[in-house]
Amino acid sequence: MRTHSAPRFGHLSPADLSLFTDQYELTMMRGYREAEHTPKSTFSLFFRSLPTNRGYVIAAGLEQAIAYVQDLTFGADQLAHLRDEGFPEAFLEYLAAFEFTGDIRAVPEGTAVFPNEPLLEVTAPIDQAQLFETLLLNQIGFQSLIATKAARMRDVVRRRGDDQQLVDFGGRRAHGTDAGLKAARAAYVGGVDGTANEAAGSIFEVPVYGTMAHSWVQSFPSERAAFETFVDVYGEEAVLLIDTYDTVAGAETAVAVADERGVDVRGVRLDSGDLAALSQEVRNVLPERMDVFVSSGVDEFFLRSFFEDDGVADGFGPGTSLTTSDDAPTLNPVYKLVAAEENGEMQPSMKLSEGKVTYPGAKRVHRFGEETFQRDVLAGADEAIGGRGLLVDVVTNGDVVYEFPTLDESRERTLATLERLPRDVRAIEDPAAYPVEVSEGLESTAERVRSELRAEMGL
Repeated sequence: MRTHSAPRFGHLSPADLSLFTDQYELTMMRGYREAEHTPKSTFSLFFRSLPTNRGYVIAAGLEQAIAYVQDLTFGADQLAHLRDEGFPEAFLEYLAAFEFTGDIRAVPEGTAVFPNEPLLEVTAPIDQAQLFETLLLNQIGFQSLIATKAARMRDVVRRRGDDQQLVDFGGRRAHGTDAGLKAARAAYVGGVDGTANEAAGSIFEVPVYGTMAHSWVQSFPSERAAFETFVDVYGEEAVLLIDTYDTVAGAETAVAVADERGVDVRGVRLDSGDLAALSQEVRNVLPERMDVFVSSGVDEFFLRSFFEDDGVADGFGPGTSLTTSDDAPTLNPVYKLVAAEENGEMQPSMKLSEGKVTYPGAKRVHRFGEETFQRDVLAGADEAIGGRGLLVDVVTNGDVVYEFPTLDESRERTLATLERLPRDVRAIEDPAAYPVEVSEGLESTAERVRSELRAEMGL
């Protein structure tokens, strides 16, 4: 497989990630191999419904997902672990030489997707495709969740006709270091301007921003002394945290220090209290050249209320709510077998379980509408429907054939997508449902497969 210069995975090596899978994937892989049952199969990754108050999902995480598939290797330590668990030597030899040889199609990062639309489809021998379920769901599900949360915040700001800065402050509240890194990346794809996390800046080249903490102010004899020292060190780049003691008095001190030092200090940060009211008071104190940056409890709902209450700010630092998507903490994505080879031909497959029915066969998503998206049509992969196809070829015969966009390009795709989604679908509460139709051909295939399965089971 060709080398691909994807971002690193933080502290986990490709060999470590080979075991980031549920045991039943390896159990099935062994079974497939020993039974000589390795038909070419297609698995589809999608979500069945939208989370709370979500009218859309922004796809993200594809680059990490493909890097995993491409770089996966079972090293000596991982094979020893599986040997201790009782996996036989013949299977371990297969894993030691494992290489993905299949195909992957996916929607580009920054694309809006809806229920039952595949974010990604894998076509490969079933033992290969089965292995990736856990990590593909993890990478794409989590990053898409966070990118969507970020997009909602960016959209609230843009609806105001303003261009306030949004900076990810949530690394410290993320559920682990890897989650913090991936959240910073996904949030950037979703529309924030940067992150406070240096590791995310280094690994993913996301712009990094920072101010000061209350501990800086508290460590000096006075707030004035704290501000003076900070301005002496950082000059025009200084952003002063003014709410350690009294916010309005802190703003007055910040202006006095900037004037005395003859420095055009960049701005001040507010982190507590009635932020909308305080921002108005602080704005009246500050000269026009100094920005007001607001943090603490920032999410799309806070932003809406802040603007409705006539709050004034040049930027915001969303934290916990962003990196945990606290009002809707999962997409519940699934990775389902939708087709398998039989007698040399791919045959569609589906589940019949109540509430968990899947549409059979490899698929395409066709989007209609130019300036504003009007509807999507979910269809079989071989149907000619028209519109704009969303899935692109990413891996063919094990080789990456897709030129990954930069993060800036993915971010721009998100922003362009938001402009074209209907306004009521973008609502942050009770959004309208975006029209997703199922083609006649796919409905017919589903009904045929459903009838065949029921007849086979005597239902």
